[in-house]
Formats: sequence, C-alpha cells, structure tokens
Amino acid sequence: MAACHASGPSKAGTFEMRIELAAMLAIAALGLPGISGGAATSGNAVGLAKKDPAPPHTGAEGETPSLAPLVDRVRPTVVGVTTISKGKGPSPEIEEFWRRFFGRNAPKERGKQIGLGSGVIIDPSGIILTNNHVVAGAQKVLVRTSDDQEHQATVVGTDPDTDVAVIKITEVKGPLQAATLGDSDAIRVGDYVVAIGNPFGLELTVTSGIISAKARVIGATPFDDFLQTDAAINPGNSGGPLFDLSGRVIGINTAIVATGQGIGFAVPIDLIKALLPQLEKTGRVVRGFLGVGVQDLTPELARALGVKAEKGALVSSVDKNGPAANVLHPGDVITTAEGKPVTNAAELSRQVSQLKPGAVVTLGVLREGKQQTVKVKLGERPSKEGKEKEQPPELKPEQGPVGLSISPVPKELADQMGIDGGALVVDVEPGSRAAEAGLRQGDVIVEANRKPVKAPKDLIDVAKKNPKQPLALRVRRGEAAIYLVIPTE
Repeated sequence: MAACHASGPSKAGTFEMRIELAAMLAIAALGLPGISGGAATSGNAVGLAKKDPAPPHTGAEGETPSLAPLVDRVRPTVVGVTTISKGKGPSPEIEEFWRRFFGRNAPKERGKQIGLGSGVIIDPSGIILTNNHVVAGAQKVLVRTSDDQEHQATVVGTDPDTDVAVIKITEVKGPLQAATLGDSDAIRVGDYVVAIGNPFGLELTVTSGIISAKARVIGATPFDDFLQTDAAINPGNSGGPLFDLSGRVIGINTAIVATGQGIGFAVPIDLIKALLPQLEKTGRVVRGFLGVGVQDLTPELARALGVKAEKGALVSSVDKNGPAANVLHPGDVITTAEGKPVTNAAELSRQVSQLKPGAVVTLGVLREGKQQTVKVKLGERPSKEGKEKEQPPELKPEQGPVGLSISPVPKELADQMGIDGGALVVDVEPGSRAAEAGLRQGDVIVEANRKPVKAPKDLIDVAKKNPKQPLALRVRRGEAAIYLVIPTE
C-alpha cells in the first residue's frame, strides 16, 4: 500500500517536469492510434443529475452531460502543498517516473527533499485539510492556490493515527473560497465522485469515478475506515478532496495500491469532522483507551476455542496496568460496545477511539460460553513512541510439534515481556502447519487450547494429547498478543 504523496524535485525542477510532461502528452495525442482531438464520451456521467441539487450541466438535447459546472465551482477550494525538509532527494517513485518518461534521474537539491501534495480549504481564514504524511517532518510548507498565488503555511495539528493534518496560511493575500464538508456516512457504494489534486505536480487535475467500497481496512492506520474509489489517484494527490456531485467534500485522498489500477482510498470526512475541534485547538487528538489487544474472531478460532459466536473482537492480551485490567481477560469475545454491535477488532477500536478518556464504556462480553456485561473507565491512548524491542538471544532449541523448534524463554526476556515462562519459537519449518498458521521466529507461545504454557514441555503435552484437533495458541509477539490456529493434518 502506498501513500499518494510525491517527494521529488525542487520548484524549478517541478516546473521543468510539467513542461516536459506537457510536451510528451502533446506528442502522444498527435501520434498514438486511438487518441483524437474530439470530445470523448463517457458513460460515467450519464444520468448523474437526477437527485443532485446542483447537477452537472446536461447541455442541449443530444449533448454529453458534463461535470464542468461542478468542477468550476469547487476547484478554487483545492490547493497544492509543497514541503521542504531535510533529505537525500526525490523518493523512489519520483525517480522511477523521471527515468521512465524522460530517461534520466529527477533533479535534486542538495541537502533538501521537496514533497508535493494537495489540500482543501475548509475556512476562508486559510485553514486547510491535508494528510499527515504530506507535512510530516517539513521544515517549510508552501501552499499554491488556484489563482497561482503562493503562500507560506504553518502546521496547526496532526493526527498520525488517521493520517490527517490541518495547516493554515500565515498571511491570506486575498479572499479564499472554502469547501463545504459533506456526509460520508450517507454516501453509497456506486455513487459518483470527483477527485481534484496535483498528481506529479500537475496542478488541479480532475478525475472522476464511483465509490467502490466503504469501511475498507487496509492496515494503513490503527483506525482504518477508508472509502475506496476508482477515480484516478496518483502520487501528489495526497491530501486532496474527494467530492460528491453536490460539490461537498466526502473524503481526503490518502493512499493507493501501487501495483493496481483504479484502487484508491480516502479518509471519510465524518471521521475527520470529529477530530477537527481538537486539531485546531490543541494540535493533537486525545482518544479513549481500553488497554487490550484484540483480533477478529474467525470461524477457525471460534471452533478451536469452543466459542459459540460468529463475530466479535477476541481479546488476545490485557495490559496489567491498563484500564481493563481485572475486568477483561484473554479469550473474552467483545460483542457490543455501548449497545452497538461489534463485528470485528477494527470496529471496536474505532468505537473506543471516538470516546474521551475518563468515559465509562459498557461492553457486551462472551466469556466461557456466557454473555456478560462489563463496564470499563477508559484511559488515554498512549503515543506511538515505545521502547526499542530487544532481540531474543540465541538458544539451543528442541524439536516441538507441527514443524516448530522451541526453547524455554530466558528470564530477561520473560521479565521484559511481563510473562511467567512460555515456549520461545526459535525456528519454523517452511511449509509446515506452524508456518501455514503464521507462527514466526521470536514468537512466545503462552497458551495452548486454553491451557497455560510455561515451558516447551507444556506445549508438547497439549499437542500430543489431542493430535487430531486444531491447536489454538495464544502467542506474544513483541508487545502484542494474538491467537493463532494450527490446523489438523
């Protein structure tokens, strides 16, 4: 997964790139078969205006419907964002772009890295939404508005956990048009959308498509809830708006699948609206925190653990000093939060993150076959900064079950992880059942079929006792814990 932010040439180099690219496209339009100077018809726009309060122009009878009136109305709200930071030069993506189209390396400015992104004005005073990864580490931020005016800007607030940032033009030189924020919850799969941004520095490029999916979890942030679109998004589009056909912002374009086509992702605007007051006031976002590790309850896990539930968030670890200590336990399945169904781990994380520290959350929990209700007073979610992980020492392994080599957990490592023994995975045989289950070197197995594992022998005994049953393991991996199922032969 790639963020759609272009790091590349200096301002002069960017201008040079635009001139060469424009020439290349002009030559291609004249010489390639299938490209003509006539207007291209597109089925994407037909019939879009039926429910739109500000519909695209349909023209005279027989003319192709057009998005031009919508684009003319919203384009002044879109800006280009250029960042200057310490670095070694253009990113690999920009280098590849220059080599592919121009046959040479991208221009470089010694000691500096130039980044190109997009943004959208949300307040006439110069408040702009963009992505955190666009401005992260920037020493200088420049904003170019649709009237070709360049402004200096400062970073007001950032939230790495959702990849959202707010910046502000330091001195507004003239009237600015602000975009209207829409309703991403109301948008439907199949609805038409328009993306505007600066891919590869090509200012105010307009593309259109549909919403391909909602609530996508792609592993980009802890609270993934992305809108997926097939509107063309490329490096440099990061931070730019995704509009509905009423001209309202329903998302901020953030990521693309680098090896695919027509697969882009935007942070939904409803999520961003909930963060804006904190970002503008304090520059950061404070979230509620349960202090548990959770994962999706899969059918395989449910069968192996004997859990009579189809969906939910399986508790894999509980911080002994966290808010849920002595309230939740590993193996619990959280099925509701504040009365709302919890179908997976990501959904629980999003629901809890929207609550403030100190709030008391009511959870529905399935524990040992019985449905219970518990209450937890939330703490504050800690920052991402953590202790550097130590590598486990080299040990003499013994042969374990299902393709594992395991050893006792050294006391220093056990103390560091806060555990009382376990079986340290020293090696995993390629192609074995353990490898298929996802076990890795350095994992520590602390539970097998709900029985504690304090030494390698405990794991071996459980595996030998039930050789024809799946082996449900609770595994410590770094600071996290997960459940894995080793299937039967």
